[in-house]
Amino acid sequence: MVDPSAINQAIGEASPALERALSDVGRQAIFPPDIPFQAAEARGKRYNATIGQITDGAGQAVELPTMSAVMSLFSAPDRNRAMLYSPVEGIPELRDLWRAWQRRLRPEKPSTLPLVTAGLTHGLSLVADLFGGPGRAIAAPTPFWGNYRQTFGLRTGARMVSAPAFRDGRYNAEAIAEALADEPDGAPAVAILNIPSNPGGYSPTVDERRRLLDSLVGVAARRPLVVVCDDAYTGLVFDPEVPRESMFWELSGAHENLVPVKIDGGTKEFSFFGGRVGFITFPFELESEIAEALTSKVKCLVRAALGSPVATSQMVLVQALRDPEIAGQVETVRLLLENRCRVLQAALETVDRELLVPLPFNSGCFALIELGPRVETDAQSVRRLLLDEFDTGVIAVGERFLRIAFCSVRASDLAEVVTRLERGVAKLAGRGAV
Repeated sequence: MVDPSAINQAIGEASPALERALSDVGRQAIFPPDIPFQAAEARGKRYNATIGQITDGAGQAVELPTMSAVMSLFSAPDRNRAMLYSPVEGIPELRDLWRAWQRRLRPEKPSTLPLVTAGLTHGLSLVADLFGGPGRAIAAPTPFWGNYRQTFGLRTGARMVSAPAFRDGRYNAEAIAEALADEPDGAPAVAILNIPSNPGGYSPTVDERRRLLDSLVGVAARRPLVVVCDDAYTGLVFDPEVPRESMFWELSGAHENLVPVKIDGGTKEFSFFGGRVGFITFPFELESEIAEALTSKVKCLVRAALGSPVATSQMVLVQALRDPEIAGQVETVRLLLENRCRVLQAALETVDRELLVPLPFNSGCFALIELGPRVETDAQSVRRLLLDEFDTGVIAVGERFLRIAFCSVRASDLAEVVTRLERGVAKLAGRGAV
């Protein structure tokens, strides 16, 4: 058994707050010197009899003809990398390219080399393993993406604590501070920032971001605070006055007790939903001792759950990132979604506010609508009615909210979705036809 005390000490010397925030699992995790470690040391040797993958004896994959035909879109070297095991931390070229993509707008801030995960949810689960654990407070503005409960609460025994993301129809920048206000001083906590948000589709303005930053620094003055930047929808912002970049960069260095962790990936940013390629990035210098220590811990947890991330989808993303036109292609998708967002905003302007109260949305893929003050039914009843009688599917969020994924509906159909939603709520509320 490898003693993790040395890497824990390296973390503590560089960031005492982060070391204090480690869970019991996070404290014990260290990449073991077993097969992947030893195989990496043997890479490039004349004879390499370390790793259990079938090759021609000279490092090239043995391909079935059917598989070879499928992989023919790759060049020969890329095809080989796509067919064989990925390193546990991910393919080196992809990690370099993604780091450059992340930093294209904020090159002045430190960041580690991203570690590859099997999608963003896997990245969140790694953070939960490292910094969650029984009784640990996890603050997320409500309503939040329901899978946070499974990822942090069910899996690690952490406690979800929350405060409203919106109050009186306006963004509540102090929600996380409110949620953690009653936690004992000095007790480590985790905060989740999902910007643009799911289910809300909202990104804070410049002033709201400043207030949010100030409130998080205030929380960090009382305790070690790990801020998980769930950046699944980074860049999908449709208001020119709202910043597009992740708050990870603003949070980095904001307070000695505040450590942001960036979770992002190709899923939404590159519209590569089936690829399941995510990344986890820490706010420390490349090749620093703390970067190496955290890399060891993440690799240990990836190895324990997956073995290694899928190589084929990593190579698809490598090809995309090599293309000098990729930023323009991403912008084309953003503009597609911006048009749908505008159409949906216009359609919701006309709804009866006694039936439906749209929350502000300006980004991402979603809009959140609250049931009106005189509607006594619940969101699940509305959802079922829309399925059964209106041939329409939306998501019920808690008791009072419904989520429309405008990313999945043509702009020309969004007004009809709103009409059917309003008619369904009116029927359940006994208001007759709308």
